[in-house]
Amino acid sequence: MSTLAFTLTDSATMLRRNVKHQIRYASVTIMLIGMPLVFLLLFVYVFGGQLGTGLDGTHTGRSAYLAYVTPGILIMTVASAALGTALSVASDMTEGIVARFRTMSISRGAVLTGHVLGTLIQTVLGLVVVGGVAVAIGFRSDAAALKWLAALGILLLFGLALTWLSTALGLAAKSVETASNTPLFLTILPFLGSGFVPTDSMPTGMRQFAEYQPFTPVTETVRKLLNGGAVGHSAMEAIAWSVGITIAAYLWSIHLYNNRPIR
Repeated sequence: MSTLAFTLTDSATMLRRNVKHQIRYASVTIMLIGMPLVFLLLFVYVFGGQLGTGLDGTHTGRSAYLAYVTPGILIMTVASAALGTALSVASDMTEGIVARFRTMSISRGAVLTGHVLGTLIQTVLGLVVVGGVAVAIGFRSDAAALKWLAALGILLLFGLALTWLSTALGLAAKSVETASNTPLFLTILPFLGSGFVPTDSMPTGMRQFAEYQPFTPVTETVRKLLNGGAVGHSAMEAIAWSVGITIAAYLWSIHLYNNRPIR
């Protein structure tokens, strides 16, 4: 059997291990999906009537804001799912199982890949649940199936990037408690972008930060795909950010996994 075949087999084994953990500790998945749902309902039903008034479109008020904020909530769902990776990786590093893996004939990359693929499954589940709730409360899109698939592809590519970044943060953390805190900025950045309000409504300094951070082009691409409008350069920016973060975080993760002592 070739090295690639061994790596794929080991990755599949580690994926099954992580899926079983997710099923056993379903409360973590519920919590990670529940947070975006709370923000969706909060912003639409508490703030939506006011925030939707100044938005462009054929609708005003709450319905306009629901159409605007849903892509931002989907991005938050992706970021929230990625948080769990840091916890599971840090737990493996502190409980001694990684030390045992290192003594076995297992591909080093497969251990981390299992975590990442498991999180992507959680991400898809979260997107289905949050998207279903958004539709249930009134979100509508005239986008063709191809645009829906493109939006899903952008979301999953960005989710892959954030998951590898969260993996690296979990490996770098000194404890599980630390790992639960270090990736929290991933859930804050959607608020500091165009996820909840247009960037042109922000003060100058904050607007410049919002326009050049990675969450904004991803959000704008998904929003234009689902709500209509020319995607323009935002799609290229979203893909570039996602690929760049994925490569950098993957290399960082492999370095930490191979060189950091077991805690």
